[in-house]
Formats: sequence, structure tokens, C-alpha cells
Amino acid sequence: MKALLAVPSLPPFILTIFVLSIPTTVATPKSVAIKLIHRDSIHSPYHSPKANAIDRMERTMEVSMSHSQRITTMDDAIQADILPSINSFMFLANLSIGQPPIPQFTIMDTGSSLLWVQCLPCVQCSQHHFPIFDPIKSSTFGYLPCDSDHCSYSRRPSCNSLNQCTYSQTYVKGPPSTGILAMEQVTFETSDEGIVTVPNVAFGCGHNNGNFKDDRTSGVLGLGYKPVSLVSHLGSRFSYCISNVFDTTYSHNKLVLGSGAKFEGYSTPLEVINGHYYIDLQGISIGEKRLDIDPSIFKTKSKSRSGVIIDSGSPATWLVKEAYETLQSEVQNLLDVRLTKLLFEPWPLCYRGILSQDLIGFPAVTFHFAEGADLVLDIESLFFQRRQYEVCMSVFPSHDIRTDLSLIGIMAQQNYNVAYDIPGKKLYFQRIECELLDD
Repeated sequence: MKALLAVPSLPPFILTIFVLSIPTTVATPKSVAIKLIHRDSIHSPYHSPKANAIDRMERTMEVSMSHSQRITTMDDAIQADILPSINSFMFLANLSIGQPPIPQFTIMDTGSSLLWVQCLPCVQCSQHHFPIFDPIKSSTFGYLPCDSDHCSYSRRPSCNSLNQCTYSQTYVKGPPSTGILAMEQVTFETSDEGIVTVPNVAFGCGHNNGNFKDDRTSGVLGLGYKPVSLVSHLGSRFSYCISNVFDTTYSHNKLVLGSGAKFEGYSTPLEVINGHYYIDLQGISIGEKRLDIDPSIFKTKSKSRSGVIIDSGSPATWLVKEAYETLQSEVQNLLDVRLTKLLFEPWPLCYRGILSQDLIGFPAVTFHFAEGADLVLDIESLFFQRRQYEVCMSVFPSHDIRTDLSLIGIMAQQNYNVAYDIPGKKLYFQRIECELLDD
């Protein structure tokens, strides 16, 4: 029987979060479909009625600069992925944890693998609009012992004096979030307004959360692939469909975990390395012109930060030096004769103009992947309106952040259903209106 959490002081957006009475014995579902909440939508705790579209665009691109710091720290020595800063994300998922279920707002992030939330007792936690999870009050909570397979999440597993497996989630800056790895049931409100409960989910119960002082989210829903991840628990397949990332009113952005993920369109080989998703980029075109880029610069090399990652946490796309400079040069050749170039740090390529007017007719940019899969970037995926009369390219050079990694961000993926078939080692791109997937 459904029952809303009765907390009169909660702000209106919390009414979108749910709490249910759920049987203690639950079978693992084959599929979970979740509505994603845009960071700036009216259903988000971050919604600001005073912010206009251009304000949100600039903040979003500044997010990419913050998010890029994560790239420079990824190597084999770091098994705990980098926690997004409080601003470096685009979409939220709400869920409830435990029995009785306690509502949580979590950050969706394919760049990390662990689902974690703040827990009592808390050495350092932010205060929330809703209760912090107290494991003592949940009838379905259980600690993971040090000999658990999930303890391998950490390269150097550690134990406390009670034989409980601990975790440490690293921040971009400052101390890490630390706590206990545990098992719990997680409940989602599905995209068709139903309810689904997933039992025995490994998660991080965060007791000391470092510099995580944001009082509007309670943790991270990591969608990277490791034994501890929810993705692994639900069949190692998932998909998400994102429409225009700057449209805060669109209600059909969704995440599907498990067998219900849609695997259609063109596919390309997918490789998982340290929980991150690598794909084989082989070339870039503008219109009908294939750019002169050596495909070997996109290859993953052993013992180096190289290759091409696809990620939902970064709005922008980052390209290795040679590829970026070739793309930038061709874009300049096309736009320098039409628009006035502007110089703004840290944006590498900007012009005076209005995206919806002055860039009409600009040819699409296509990323060509192995086995014939293409990702087509129209002007809204390649550029953003920084100010009222200032347009900047949303592709940046990764050498500016001291790495040879390239990263395909969420702006490049908008208007696509992107599906990850990890056992089949394939990634699928299907250009589609996300609302059509509701059928």
C-alpha cells in the first residue's frame, strides 16, 4: 500500500519522492525504468526560478571544466572513482533505500561505479530536506564482511574491528567520503509511475563525507561497471535517452537498467577498463568532409591515460590535442568569414552571434566509431549560447587538462538512446525522440 512520507516542513519538490510499505521478501526484477530529473527542472531541489536559460547554459559548461579535473586523476592506482563536485552533474534520480524506505536524491554518473548515500551515525554529513538514512531502523540492512566478493571494489580492501568492509570514495579536492559497504533494498518510482524494488543491492553507507556539503542531494548513483555496481546487479545492461540537455521542462529523459534496455541502432565495440566505458573513435567529419586525423591518436595505450571514454557526467566533449586542433581549424574556416571571433578564457573558440540564427546551415559534425556506428552532432550539440550574443564551441582540448584521454560528453549524446551491452561488449547509438520509447 502506498504511503507518502508525512513531513510537513518539506518543500514542494519533495512530493515527487515516494516512500512505500514493501514486503521484506522481494525478487530481483529483470528491468527498472527510471525518469531522470534535470538538475534545473521544477522537480529538482536545485531549481532556481530566477535563473534564465543563458545562466543555466553557462553554469552547465562551467560544470564541464570542473568535471574535467576527474580525468586527470584516473589511473590504475585509484580504484575508488572520483566523486562529482556538487555542481558537476546534469541529471538526478530519486530512489528510496531500506525498509521502511527512506527517500534519496542521487546524482546519475557513469563515471563512477558505487551507489552511496549518507548514513547515520554521521561524523560529517550535510543536512537534508529529508531524513538521513539510519541503518539501525531498516529491517533489510546488512553489513558486508571483509571476505565478501564485493569487498574487491577497493584495490586495497580494508576492514574495521567488526570485520566490516569499508570503502573510500575520492573527491576531486579535499578528504574522501568513507563508510561501510553494505547490502540493502532499493526502491524506484518507474517511468510509468509504478514502483519496483531491487533487493540485496551493494551500496556505500557514508558516515564521513568529507567536503560533501551540498544539502540538496544525498549521494551518487554510480553506473560504471564493477562487481559492486547496481549495473552489475541488474544484468550488466542499461540504456539512457536524453533530449535537449538545456530543456528543463522535458519529462521523457529516462534511464533503463536490465533487460528492458533498448538495443537498437548502430553498434560499436565497448571495452570496460577500471569501471569506465571505452569506445573506438576512428574519425571525425564536418558535413561530407572527413578530417585528416590519424585514428591511432584515439587508441587506448597500456599504462597511460589515453583512449576515448563515453560519459554522462560531463556536458562537454574533450578531444586529444591533434584531433581538437584539426576540428577547431575546420570550424574556424567555416565561421571566420561569417562571424566575429571572440576571446574568452577558458573557452577556446567563441564567436559573436545567436546560435539559433547565425549558425543555421552549419554542417553537422559526425564522430565515426568502429564497425560503422556514427554519432551526429547538430549545432545544439556542438555549440552553446554563453551569453546573449556569444556562441562557443562545446568541444574542448584535453591537453589543457594534461591528459591524452578523449571524452564524449552528454551534449554530444543528446537526442540519442545510448545503450550499454556489457556482456556483449557493444555500445548502441539510436537517434530518436525519447518520448517514443515510452510506448
